[in-house]
Amino acid sequence: MDSLTQIVLGAAVGEAVLGRKVGNKAILYGAIAGTIPDLDIFASYFTDTVNALAIHRGFTHSIVFSLVFAPIFGWLVSRYETYKSFKDWSWLFFWAFFTHPILDAHTTWGTQLFWPLDLRLAFKTIFVVDPLYTVPFLIFLILCMFQRRDSKKRRLYNNLGLIISSTYLALTFLLKGLAFTQFEAALKDQNIAYRQIDTRPSPLNTILWSANVETADAYLIGNYSFFDSQAIRFESYPKNRELLGDLIKHPKVQQMIGISEGWFTISQIEGKLYYNDLRFGLLSLQPGSQKFVFRYEINQNDSGEVTFEEAPKSGRDGKQLIIDLWARIKGN
Repeated sequence: MDSLTQIVLGAAVGEAVLGRKVGNKAILYGAIAGTIPDLDIFASYFTDTVNALAIHRGFTHSIVFSLVFAPIFGWLVSRYETYKSFKDWSWLFFWAFFTHPILDAHTTWGTQLFWPLDLRLAFKTIFVVDPLYTVPFLIFLILCMFQRRDSKKRRLYNNLGLIISSTYLALTFLLKGLAFTQFEAALKDQNIAYRQIDTRPSPLNTILWSANVETADAYLIGNYSFFDSQAIRFESYPKNRELLGDLIKHPKVQQMIGISEGWFTISQIEGKLYYNDLRFGLLSLQPGSQKFVFRYEINQNDSGEVTFEEAPKSGRDGKQLIIDLWARIKGN
């Protein structure tokens, strides 16, 4: 999830664990702990694009990380804070660390919670930024902060934030299931033979859902809003694996295929090869759009080394996507 959401979650968890004893310091340290797992983003400064993607939400989002580093941070804080309980501070950091990847596991990218096992949990029920999850949570956390640490209202506000956000998160599974049945029915009605379906919420909401559908030689992408009154329309994108040639056997390309879980197409634009990660959809909802959220230019140097460079995105793309989303959420 986005940084603000993880700060709010970490702060609320910190309050739940230690708020009665240290007051707003529990919120502060919980918020700090809630951001620490995402420091893996700095890996991009020390390695290539593909390895950075492999590292993202890996070790720092695992149970092992929570177990190893919670006592370390707990010990550091207990040394310098007036409240000296190593156990309590460690418990705060553990739960703030642990709930971070649990929440991220509900997004499309997922988390490698059971690192070092090569297993990534990705329920794909919520977008990385969802105001319906974050805003009520934040409001109750702010209300909590202005209460005395031994106040019943303080616990009530914090508990309400945790309960409402968790209930909404649970509800996203039901919404995903309902959307999935609609996509299945549409494929059946349109006599489309397919191999597998992958569904996810569109940005900022859980009303409009997207589906990637694999067929023999192409991927179909469709959108469904709970306010739709017309049939789902699927856009076809050829796989174009043949454009890779012998590159498809290259270890770096195989690593990228593993990261995207096989959901990718290849496109050739002005003589350049691009790897399109389908898991995150398109930057435009216009029919026939080729603007994928994550598109990487594939380069190979004279020594045979293969690199991937993410294609730049403009602010204009984001603004247009918001406009398209609002229009599409209201139904087709």
